[in-house]
Amino acid sequence: MILVLLLALALIGGTVVLALRASGIADPRRRQALEHIGAYGFNADVLGEDLHLSARDRLASIATTVGEVYSRYARADREREIQELLRAAGLYRMRVVTFLGYRVLAAIGSGLFWLWLITAAGGGGVSMILVVGTFGVLGWLAPMFALRKRAAQRMQQIDREVPELVDLLVTTVEAGVGFASALQTTARRVEGPLAQELRVALSEQSMGLTIQEALKNMLGRANSPALRVFVQAITQGDTLGVSIGKILRDLAIDMRKRRRQAAEERAQKAPTKIIFPLVLLILPALFIVAVGPLVFSFLHGLG
Repeated sequence: MILVLLLALALIGGTVVLALRASGIADPRRRQALEHIGAYGFNADVLGEDLHLSARDRLASIATTVGEVYSRYARADREREIQELLRAAGLYRMRVVTFLGYRVLAAIGSGLFWLWLITAAGGGGVSMILVVGTFGVLGWLAPMFALRKRAAQRMQQIDREVPELVDLLVTTVEAGVGFASALQTTARRVEGPLAQELRVALSEQSMGLTIQEALKNMLGRANSPALRVFVQAITQGDTLGVSIGKILRDLAIDMRKRRRQAAEERAQKAPTKIIFPLVLLILPALFIVAVGPLVFSFLHGLG
């Protein structure tokens, strides 16, 4: 038990030292250099604020370093899956190694935290190892669960926004505007994740890609069902030479049908979802209110 406590204290002390070195507090030469710069007419305070990273940036730097070490032993297909999830979640600036570092830090931090709690409470033995191991595994799985949930929510939000996009494109194209110009005009009026993806696609088009290639890249980043139907319809229409206005009109009608069917599906699932709170929460409360006084009176009479 004493060896485990000493190991935990050593790891915590090492973490504090690394955090201090990353923040610049334990580096007097940097502070001295900033004072010298101030003597030559520069604002040392402002420059110091630029040089000193925020707590979030320091944590990301530590996570990147840890993730680079761990990525040497990670599978390539697993890293590709994480990369796709990061794109689907809209985290374009986060690297795969940074996310892997967050997972490692979350697992180690969770395990050490519960180790400290159990040790402070005077516990130990096999139960301590099981608890620490369990929460370490949960800390490892939690970032991946949060990433998958965020990606799924973002895809659902994009699915809800695609019909509005198609309606705006139909109105704009039928007014005589070209499809590329209509897409640029619509991107300024649409908000949310779909607007972000459209702006990225338009930026790729401005760098030399065709609008079809930019839309395919957008589908690779956010592969939602409604967006997939939209991109496939635009690509097939351009390949076959069909009028873009007719394609968008038919697509708008199809999108409305899909939205109506999705609403009907959610409405049919509602009674099934209500059963569990009804049985577990509402019915017990009703039994307590209705039968509780009778049971209390009966027990009081027997007493």
